[in-house]
Amino acid sequence: MVTTGLVAIDSTILATAIPTIVADLGGFSSFPWLFSIYLLTQAVSVPIYSKLADTVGRKPIILIGVGLFLLGSVLCGLAWSMPALIAFRAVQGLGAGAVQPMAITIVGDIYTLAERAKVQGYLASVWAVSAVVGPTLGGLFAEYLTWNWIFFVNIPLSIAAGWLLVRHFHETVPSHSHRIDWAGGALLTVSTSLIILALLEGGNAWAWASPQSLGALGLGVALLAVFVAVERRAAEPVLAPWVLSRRLLGVTALIAVGVGVILMGVTTYVPTFLEALLGTSPLVSGLTLAMLTIGWPISASQAGRLYLRWGFRTTVLIGVVIVVLSTAALAWTSTTPSVLAVGLSCFFIGLGLGLVAAPSLIAAQASVGWGERGVVTGANMFARSMGSAVGVAALGALVNSRMGGADASADPQAFGGASTAVFAAVAIAALAMAFVSLAMPRTGRPAPHTASDVEAAAS
Repeated sequence: MVTTGLVAIDSTILATAIPTIVADLGGFSSFPWLFSIYLLTQAVSVPIYSKLADTVGRKPIILIGVGLFLLGSVLCGLAWSMPALIAFRAVQGLGAGAVQPMAITIVGDIYTLAERAKVQGYLASVWAVSAVVGPTLGGLFAEYLTWNWIFFVNIPLSIAAGWLLVRHFHETVPSHSHRIDWAGGALLTVSTSLIILALLEGGNAWAWASPQSLGALGLGVALLAVFVAVERRAAEPVLAPWVLSRRLLGVTALIAVGVGVILMGVTTYVPTFLEALLGTSPLVSGLTLAMLTIGWPISASQAGRLYLRWGFRTTVLIGVVIVVLSTAALAWTSTTPSVLAVGLSCFFIGLGLGLVAAPSLIAAQASVGWGERGVVTGANMFARSMGSAVGVAALGALVNSRMGGADASADPQAFGGASTAVFAAVAIAALAMAFVSLAMPRTGRPAPHTASDVEAAAS
């Protein structure tokens, strides 16, 4: 729970301080990189960490993640420019790439399906607390201290998480010889980095049809194709083809992509939208955004009861309907900005996502054994991280194309129109996720005290 708190607080504390950071360091057109570089390094490292976790165990990997997150936080707090802050956020992302999936994998290892429903409530309480603590601290630091403290606050949490893991978590790792697919990991890292670069800087640093944009995108796609070919021949691929060839795992991965796009589209732009158009303080905008991370744990804590009673597919479909309606409401009400309307929309978006994210991931985990659970969890988290990274990059490109590099505070009306376009794009992503969710196999109710044979039923 403490380890989860590192990622949970970081997901809400930064967005509220963006205007203050930009005012101090400059580089408004570059600020989406603070999110996308973090998400990119997190995404590309998740499959490697997950494969290593199935090889050497969960404990050393999660401890490495906590250490890197601590190092990145200290460096971010000491950053002297926007490029430096972006570079140090990459280090933080490398830590988060181990922390979040390993915490979820460990829960899948040590609890039965029925117990996971209860533990889900415990972990949801971490996000609920972080939903209030993160924006509050971010707003207070931005207004009354300095933005640097939004990173320094991770130091005691990281130390506590590391000590608790060393002291209390013990595991037995099966002894087998393994071959790590380093070539696949390198290809995945470079290809996805080039694609994100093309999406984020297209229409900003260079034109969409420029040689730089087309070259980065083309090379990224080509290397991604090479990665797929390498994975088919690798003895132990970093992202095994079977993970996406099974219907249940493929569908839940696509759902995770949608969750990533929606989550980052809302959390990245809601605070700046409120501060630029309504003149709200960082504290108020942060607490408004916190409604999303309050709604999420409320529904997530009850999701276990729903999927044990009605099945995973029905629970997910209920959630996507709520997400589609609430994202559409956010886009519609953004033309006449209101803190109340944005807060309510965020709350119901979180409520819906809580019924989508955890049940779909648990369905994937329950379909495999210990030796594959790390890879399956990692693939799902990789999909969500890539959705977040691509979403931030694409939405950032959309905003920059409309703003022409201008600061949001310099032209609030233009930024208001750009924000409406962003929220409309998020609603479209939610609708696409709804159609994907319909393809989730009908598996009935999972057995509460055993590893469910969800995948057997799906096939």
